[in-house]
Amino acid sequence: MKRRVVVTGLGAVTPIGNTVPEFWKGIREGKVGIGEITKFDTTDYKVKLAAQVKDFNAGERMDLKASKRMEAFSQYAVAAAKEALADSGIRMSDEDPFRAGVIAGSGIGSLSTVETEYAKILQGKVNRVNPLMVPRMISNMAAGNISIQLGLRGKCTNVVTACASGTHCIGDAFRAIQYDDADIMLAGGAESCICPTGVAGFHALTALSTETNPLRASIPFDKDRQGFVLGEGAGIVVLEELEHAKKRGARIYGEVVGYGATGDAYHITSPCEDGSGAAKAMELAMKEAEIEPSQVDYINAHGTSTHHNDLFETKAIKSAFGDAAYKVIINSTKSMIGHLLGAAGGVEFIVCVKSIEESFIHQTMGTVAPGEDCDLNYAVGAPVEKSINYALSNSLGFGGHNASILIKAYKTAE
Repeated sequence: MKRRVVVTGLGAVTPIGNTVPEFWKGIREGKVGIGEITKFDTTDYKVKLAAQVKDFNAGERMDLKASKRMEAFSQYAVAAAKEALADSGIRMSDEDPFRAGVIAGSGIGSLSTVETEYAKILQGKVNRVNPLMVPRMISNMAAGNISIQLGLRGKCTNVVTACASGTHCIGDAFRAIQYDDADIMLAGGAESCICPTGVAGFHALTALSTETNPLRASIPFDKDRQGFVLGEGAGIVVLEELEHAKKRGARIYGEVVGYGATGDAYHITSPCEDGSGAAKAMELAMKEAEIEPSQVDYINAHGTSTHHNDLFETKAIKSAFGDAAYKVIINSTKSMIGHLLGAAGGVEFIVCVKSIEESFIHQTMGTVAPGEDCDLNYAVGAPVEKSINYALSNSLGFGGHNASILIKAYKTAE
């Protein structure tokens, strides 16, 4: 028998708020966190906008000395993890640390570290390279630093599947608890690569929007969409075995009831044109939950604002949901906070949980007129007040990685 898994803690650092309450307030207000890039001089770049984290002070969120040994993506991860653990009410002094673990991913790690240290090499200053270059740079250090800072000694890994990393991390943490590898798992993703290399690299792929109006830069499913907006931040959640949570009287936000993971085996950057890979991931999540498509109330789409993603994800939803595709409400949080890459799935999972809690589905901001063959209900024009029993979160990553995770409203009578 698989053990039941519930959500008991939430933590986030985002372009519209550096805690979950601040972030969710921004979501409810329809705030867009996109603006001019200030991290470097964009004079020679066609891309001028990004969704940056603002007013984040690592020393206020964790040990100052430890924070100085971390790059931004790890700082965001630790800050979000500490918030999530505090929110859960778990006291690690009361727990077996080997039954509490972390799976937190980053699609890239720190490009900024690579830039800074490689510049020294080019200047003939090989002996000046920072001794901490490697541990600051590598993507597993989000999970490693969370483990160290919070004393989590159980399973400690990271899943790196580009933009699907956060969702795969939560899915794998869900599995770890289901199959008794742990009682408590912190899971999600973190990212910070708004830097010259990051922007130049994604722009060279023609993946980024060159729009200069922040309110029309990230417009998922819109007929005028032209690319995604690079974002940064972290989303970390606490997953817990149901009986463990009940025993300590935890507040339960919701229950994770299904997880699907597939590969397109198609193309390194484009989703499969018929959406079959993403569709199968959704189907697997619903099959595990033993529900029909008509029972899903809300989908938080990957919805990047690129032509291919939005069109092919729409096809995938139609394939997986059939006639029910036209009834389910869909939105994209990336319309407000840009694309957080490896952190996107973690933050969007939190949006699903809060949407269930408050019966509120945010508007897909900036989107005005859905494009050709994008003919589903994308919450355009206004948010939706609706009771939600099941919410599905989708993430798709370069390399053909697809992940879908299904969350159910938790009822104490169950």
